[in-house]
Amino acid sequence: MTGRLGALSAEQGRKLMALGHEVSFPAGTRIFEEGRPADRFWILRSGAVQLDLHVPGRRSAVIETLGQGDLLGWAWLFPPRSWHLGAEALSLVRAWEFDAETVRGLCHEDPVLGRDLVLAVAEVIGQRLQCARTRLMDLYGPCGSGV
Repeated sequence: MTGRLGALSAEQGRKLMALGHEVSFPAGTRIFEEGRPADRFWILRSGAVQLDLHVPGRRSAVIETLGQGDLLGWAWLFPPRSWHLGAEALSLVRAWEFDAETVRGLCHEDPVLGRDLVLAVAEVIGQRLQCARTRLMDLYGPCGSGV
């Protein structure tokens, strides 16, 4: 289940969800910008979010579109804790928002949850890197990605 935290047990999911609160973003809202501090993350309930990558001298490249159940944001977990991509709401987005420092504290209190969360986020990172590579090859490679 890439882009999601479904690898967490039901109990771990309950502990994590207890730290979240509901938020919404109107269509067109920039949720975060590449290079800025990453101090929170979201699990999408509804709507669509576009991830983009700044390309100097060109318009930003859309890397991936996320939807219901997807994790939005992973840079909060690893130093230097700054966004690697930008994110924009394509439609009205409803999400659970989590404070990164609070979640990192939970991970220290419950090392098994922390390990499982890091593994789930690592899977998301790998999938996002593959999407970015494929998309950039499609846009800027001499013959596309070949996929």
